[in-house]
Parts: sequence; structure tokens; C-alpha cells
Amino acid sequence: MRSLLFVPADGGSKLDKAFASGADAVIVDLEDSIAHDRKAPARASAVAFLRQASQQAVRPRLLVRVNGLATGETDADLDAVVAARPDAILLPKAEGGASVIHAHAKLSAHEAIAGLADGDIKIVAQAIETAAGIFQAGNFRGASARLIGLTWGPEDLSAEVGAEANRDTEGRLTEPYRLARSLCLFAAAAAQAAAIETVYVDFRNLDGLRRETEEARRDGFVGRLAIHPAQVAVINEVFTPTAQAVEKARAIIAAFAASPSGGVVAIDGVMYDRPHLVRAQRLLANAGAKI
Repeated sequence: MRSLLFVPADGGSKLDKAFASGADAVIVDLEDSIAHDRKAPARASAVAFLRQASQQAVRPRLLVRVNGLATGETDADLDAVVAARPDAILLPKAEGGASVIHAHAKLSAHEAIAGLADGDIKIVAQAIETAAGIFQAGNFRGASARLIGLTWGPEDLSAEVGAEANRDTEGRLTEPYRLARSLCLFAAAAAQAAAIETVYVDFRNLDGLRRETEEARRDGFVGRLAIHPAQVAVINEVFTPTAQAVEKARAIIAAFAASPSGGVVAIDGVMYDRPHLVRAQRLLANAGAKI
């Protein structure tokens, strides 16, 4: 999933616009964008949208951001939406593998009640949105076969810390949040899950979005959260490998295949070792190309 677009569960026509945006995934939000007294009707709206959208032959992946485990609202969310068969839930304020195990157990119970196969619904965890999450980031590995991605959130984290801002005057993340971003990236690699970059809140600044998304791809992220349909095309473009990059990856893989016992190969006067092979294989996998 290159682009994952948030839309409020009670967003009305915004839900249809999100569906048609070209995003790889639509995240129907029951958490931050929904006031407490609007949770029940928002759940009903989410279910109606999921049932309709899931019938389309060509569609984005459908996720639901449930309310966090500490809110007491998670079960009510799952009671409503599991039977509508979202592809995954987005679990906010996840604090390590224990949070994922807890969500996994809840999903198993609700899937059984709804007559779904155990494990049908996957989990993407917002792994670093709290200070406690920083210290639990390294223990997601093995928590659940449902876990397919990790992301993070500087807005909630900076609010908890009491920071005046999480970006400097040039729009770049300040040091504490650069650390949180890096920990999310490493946590995802350790958990063998997709690393998904956080939102870029200045949604009219597409140049800034492109610059930061290119940096995310460079560093190892494979997708990005979006808050506006206008951001989707930029995110998709940046995370889609170019034809030139695909051909180079194919050449590296072919060279190693021709010399299976070698640790290093040469292509056009440039030496490539085994880490380059791993990167090439990953690039083709992300491109959906056959190795």
C-alpha cells in the first residue's frame, strides 16, 4: 500500500471521494475525527460504506481506524464493523506487541461471532504515538500474524510531551520526532511489517509533501498516510519504482543468478554485493513485478 487516505466515518460524500481518489487504501476513521457523541452514528455510516465499497470489483483496501484500547470504545467499534469485513483495522496508540496481541484476541472473538475465518482482518498499528510507545517499539515481532504494517504519529506524541511544535520554521521534523520516525522504521523492519510514513498536515504544500515522501522512500518506508485526496497522486508516484529502477533491479538479480556462489557481481563497472541484491528483490516486490 503506497497511499492510505484518512476519511471521517461520518464524512458523507467525502467517503465516496476517498474511494475514487486513487488511494491504495482508504482508512475509515472512527477515532480522532469523530466527536464522542457522534461515535454511534459514525459506526453505522462506516458499516454502510464498507458493505457498499467491498462489492466493487476494483477497489482500494478498506481499513477502519478504531478507537484505542484504553478508551473503552474498541469493542463497540468492532461489534459494528467486523461483520462488514474490512481488510484491516488501524490500531491507534499501540504500545508494543502486547497491544497487538490484545487487538488480535478481540478480532478473533468478533470474527467468530460474525462467521468469518480467524485472521481474515489484518492490523496496521500506529506504533509510536505515545511516549510509552517509544520504549515498546522493538517488541512487535511475532505478536500476531495479522500485523502487516507499522506507522507513527507526531501530533499525538508532541501533545503528550508538551512540545510547542514538532516541526521547525522550515517545516522539517524537530529532533525528538525524527527519533520517533527512525524508531518506527526500525521497529517495522524488526517485525517484518511494512513501514508506513506518517501524515503531512500541510496538505496544500505538494512540493513539501513530495520532498518529504522522497526522503521517506530513500530511508526505507514503503507507503504514506494521507489526509486529503490531493496528496494521493504525489504519494503514489513517489512510491512507484521507475522503469529505470526496475530494470536496474532486474539486472542485479540476473547477475547474481548467473553467479550463485559469488558474493559480489560487477555490472557496467560498478560492484554490487548481497545487500544490493536484497534491495533489488524488495524493489521488484514493491513494484508488483515478477523476480
